[in-house]
Amino acid sequence: MKKTKRINVKGLEIVTFQSNEEDYISLTDMAKVKTYDSGVVISNWLTTKYTVQFMGAWEQLHNPSFNLIEFHKIKNEVGTNGFIVSSSMWIKNTGAIGIRSSAGRYGGTFAHKDIAFEFATWLSPEFKLYLIKEFQRLKEDENRRLEIGWDVKRTLTKLNYRIHTDAIRDYLIPPQITKQEKTIIYANEADVLNVALFGMTAKDWRDKNPKLDGNIRDYADVTQLVCLANLENLNAEFIRAGLSQPERLLKLNASAITQMKSLLGNPGVKKLK
Repeated sequence: MKKTKRINVKGLEIVTFQSNEEDYISLTDMAKVKTYDSGVVISNWLTTKYTVQFMGAWEQLHNPSFNLIEFHKIKNEVGTNGFIVSSSMWIKNTGAIGIRSSAGRYGGTFAHKDIAFEFATWLSPEFKLYLIKEFQRLKEDENRRLEIGWDVKRTLTKLNYRIHTDAIRDYLIPPQITKQEKTIIYANEADVLNVALFGMTAKDWRDKNPKLDGNIRDYADVTQLVCLANLENLNAEFIRAGLSQPERLLKLNASAITQMKSLLGNPGVKKLK
């Protein structure tokens, strides 16, 4: 069962879900705005020449496996007596991906948002406006949560970095050096982590990305930030143990490779994104 979300449109609870970062909306729920069976409503919409033409155009744009021969057969028959297009028939015959249909408790007919909005237009222009408004509200709420979540993870990484800088201060910075010399040592050690994880120094990244603001860590994804926090702790322990910088870099790089392989396959990390 995919992770679903619900929006309320004029008293109707409508299920949505994401697949491969694309949004799908329940046509079955939307069709309840009419007073008769949802399956009949959807079939009536599908069995119009305009809908078939739109669906065919959408599939040709997004689906390289779309069966054009079967599509043209359906397009030529639409409008003839007794010819009905159902969602299951459309999917089976053409290999369409814009509409999905399944049976069972959590089943129904779902469509990519582009197609769902077209269906909403056919149902009622007013209903479409409310649907778009609620769907946009849902996406804005999701984006806000993602931004907050990323900021929290970035902040935790920065806080964790204090452990790292304390180890540098206590074990690597000799007494009686200037503030500028201290800054160089801190930056140098930060680059040990950058090279271990990202394969480049902060300067290398800036040289490659002159038009971007911020630094290499501002553009790290969640998996990299989790790994970076772990590397900061490891490097602090290596510094306290008296390991040289070349030794630490080799150990940190090996650890980064191992951790990233593990984290990329961890469903728990995916939930943080």
